[in-house]
Amino acid sequence: MTWPDEAVADGSAMTPAHPSRIALFEAVRADRTGPVATRLLGLAHADSPVVRRAALDLLQSLSHEQPWPEAVDAAVARFDDPDEEVRRRAAWLVGHRGRPDLVLSSLGELADPVVRTVLAGALGPTAAHLTGDGLASVRFLAHVETLRAAPPARWQSLDDALLDDAREAAHHLEDTGRIWGEALYGLGREHDTYTLVARLLDDPGTRDIGADLAREACHDWRIAPVRLLPLLVRHHSQKATPALGRALTTAMISEAAMRIHGALLAAVPVTPTTRARRVTSTATAYDSASAAALLAARPVGITRLARAPDIFGALLDAGPLTFRQAAQLYNLTFSRPGRSQADCAPLWLRHAGPRALSRVLALMTPHLADYAVGEHYLAGLARMGGHARLALPAVTALIDRRTRIPVNDSTRDAEMRIDESLLASALSTRRAILAPTDPPSPAGLFPA
Repeated sequence: MTWPDEAVADGSAMTPAHPSRIALFEAVRADRTGPVATRLLGLAHADSPVVRRAALDLLQSLSHEQPWPEAVDAAVARFDDPDEEVRRRAAWLVGHRGRPDLVLSSLGELADPVVRTVLAGALGPTAAHLTGDGLASVRFLAHVETLRAAPPARWQSLDDALLDDAREAAHHLEDTGRIWGEALYGLGREHDTYTLVARLLDDPGTRDIGADLAREACHDWRIAPVRLLPLLVRHHSQKATPALGRALTTAMISEAAMRIHGALLAAVPVTPTTRARRVTSTATAYDSASAAALLAARPVGITRLARAPDIFGALLDAGPLTFRQAAQLYNLTFSRPGRSQADCAPLWLRHAGPRALSRVLALMTPHLADYAVGEHYLAGLARMGGHARLALPAVTALIDRRTRIPVNDSTRDAEMRIDESLLASALSTRRAILAPTDPPSPAGLFPA
């Protein structure tokens, strides 16, 4: 066995940043008709199904960068592979990298349900005309695509068609509930989603689909865990399945659901989601002398400063800032959005006094729903207390969202946790703003 055969067979070509993978990609990019590219195409027909799967995965990745007709041809040749996962990968490559006419003709000519389902899924909206197909999974995908663009008058009939095909479709279609949930979310059909979850959970044959749809709903709608947790607990208690367990674990991320329905989980053998613990800082507190010394060693144009609230807070507690210190605080506050700005904006308000209030709030409120720094801006508003009352509409709008904030993280559960954390911060901030507070003080003496 020679390279690249060894790299594909031992998995190193599939390992991100591995030298073998880098070398293989560079060789194919340099010459798609060269010996390495030719050998990789040949490995799609290797004796080992594991090697064939890996080769098709690599061909798919390389075809993503630029069209590679030979890779598509190699995948077409594996449509009748004895290994289902090879057929699935081959269909995915053809469906997403092949010509639309090739995908449609293959759908019409082939009988294998795995290949046909993957090809239909790759068609997107074009699949809508396949509602009369003989394969339930293809019909399901066609009805979903039809539903995405359908007027409300057609929703009920399309829901019924999807319910009729759901059980059989799930034999060949992965993520049936998730796919359906995405379409429902796109149409804003929150309460219809809960109704469909209940119907699917009541039928043992579609219970796992209902669990997956419930999980998708929890990822999309903030109130979904509160609405669905009792249903999930009841069905999980009757007969536990992995899908129900996953849905329960997701629903338990919601603080509101756990506060309202947490007692229902006492007899349910589900491991609750792990919540990250905040590490308590053990750093030495700053006094005015140490804070002044630290800032004296930093440039005036500083735009980032760890523990800025402690440093400038110590100085403001001791008296007005020097001109240089005020310039540093100004740059930290107004140079760029981010954590430093969120930390320093309330400090600038303490320094400049009430006349800076509108400018500071205008700086902070646009970033409250930013999943990366929103919590820091909310914490800043909370420190301002009642002086941030003009920001209440923005804070309340974040609290009153029906849907999750857009987040890009490793998993949907992780994205949901970020939204839950931001919601908790917003609620805490609103309480802090509405708490009794003293009237504003003159400039330079604004309270902490």
